[in-house]
Amino acid sequence: MTEEERAHITNSPLVKAIKKAYKDGEEDEALEPIIRVDSYGQPIGRFENGDYVIFYDIRGEREVELTESFTKKDFRQFPIKKNLFLNFVTMIKYDSSLNVRVAFPSDGEIKNTFTEVISKAGLRMVKIVESEKAVHVGFFMNGKSDKVFPGEERVIVASPEDISSYALKPEMSAKEVTEEISNKIKNPFYRVIVANLANVDVVGHIENKEAVLKAVEIVDCELGRIITACRKQGVTLVVTSDHGTVEEWLYEDGSINTGHTRNPVPFIIADFYLEEPRRWIIKEQGELSDVAPTVLELLGLAKPPEMTGESLLLNFQKEPVIKRRVLLLILDGWGLNEKKEGNLLAEAKTENFDKLWSDYSHSHLKAAGEAVGMPSHTVGNSEAGHLHIGSGRRVLLDRVRIDRAIENKSFFRNEAFIWAMEGAKKENKSLHLLGIVSHYSSHGTIKHLHELLRLAEDLKAKQVFVHALIGRRGEKPESGAIYVGKVEEMCQALSIGEVVTVMGRFWALDREENWDRVEKAYRALVDGEGNKAYRQNCRYSSL
Repeated sequence: MTEEERAHITNSPLVKAIKKAYKDGEEDEALEPIIRVDSYGQPIGRFENGDYVIFYDIRGEREVELTESFTKKDFRQFPIKKNLFLNFVTMIKYDSSLNVRVAFPSDGEIKNTFTEVISKAGLRMVKIVESEKAVHVGFFMNGKSDKVFPGEERVIVASPEDISSYALKPEMSAKEVTEEISNKIKNPFYRVIVANLANVDVVGHIENKEAVLKAVEIVDCELGRIITACRKQGVTLVVTSDHGTVEEWLYEDGSINTGHTRNPVPFIIADFYLEEPRRWIIKEQGELSDVAPTVLELLGLAKPPEMTGESLLLNFQKEPVIKRRVLLLILDGWGLNEKKEGNLLAEAKTENFDKLWSDYSHSHLKAAGEAVGMPSHTVGNSEAGHLHIGSGRRVLLDRVRIDRAIENKSFFRNEAFIWAMEGAKKENKSLHLLGIVSHYSSHGTIKHLHELLRLAEDLKAKQVFVHALIGRRGEKPESGAIYVGKVEEMCQALSIGEVVTVMGRFWALDREENWDRVEKAYRALVDGEGNKAYRQNCRYSSL
């Protein structure tokens, strides 16, 4: 691409509109929808009846609500356009109830997860979590399955509503979660309790240091209450995390990192069931897939052959009759980092965690990269973390499967993609590519979009529109404009496609039934509601 062409992209109306939004105080995550319009101000490339859509995001739990609004016949959460039928493809299975084609179906059922083993043993388990993380201790921890096993109970505490940002309420619903934990600890009916304190991860994605520090200290305070309850009732407390976040708050250049990290996470056993809780010797290092085998051994249950993880216990002596009760507590987003600079966990007051770490048996667990089924040297995330905690084995994630399909060229023979692209061409309908625009997000990557554009060009698709979702998680400030510019460069280089929508992921990727947010995304994609960016002579578009 020539310098003149690159300058054309850098100064495109869409990129200019994003930069103007930055100056007006907006940021990527909650960027108001920007719509490309023609010289008459009419929206370009909206979803119309009979069009084909490829939602190329992975992960899936945040993509369900928006997909429902386009594919569910009896959708009633907000008014939708009548007689709008879309031929819809999702990159992976978001939910089994969705009326869509799936490009990369699941490899198969993950059998004998931690929850299933507990259920088969006839033990009662309760999972306690606030709604912001309910899908993780449910769907992902159960091996990406919607099934609720016999004996498995779930207590979901509502996350705060009617707030624009969790920075305004960093305490979230941690206190209420702890109260539920305390109540269940008192009841010997429950042999296993699994709980998640979400604050550090959720608030850690917000560029607000004061709020993050408060979130960390709130979690530590609740941890103290939980320790007291476990000690009083003789419950073995196992503490771990799914990935790191705010222990590496700064990039090397001093800018703020609101994303996840590659750091290990803690694993602590405080065995209040025993009179001498410090006697256990455990491995100094392990990985998240070792959590389930370790807890099963504490409960006196055999590890199933499907679990390739190993117990971390080195000197465990099985009692003749196991009566131990276990609380597995996940401090979401709590990583380990020896460096103090830019480490908000080190900067915050965490006396309860620090004492637990110093007084009881502990280990460092790998929670990123290949240890959680992801590419080498990549950061961890809540999906992979809970999946591996619950499965007790390494599970190859969808991103790796898709990347391998690109490498071996099977991506370009994918039946669902070809169906959508050939169908749009044959029926003279538009092809829409919808998804996250980021170098690396747990929800997707610009790489997958690029390969879809290549395939569309190979198949000579006629009308291709890109709808970009942006959001700063692990990205530097104002990176959305850069990525949108990169996509426009792709379109120009391939001589196909046009970016016609940009919006913050806050609106499109909801999982808490905030239907007002989802409706805003719907209105942008269907009706063209949003701030206008007038189209230039688009030399890279096939239109």
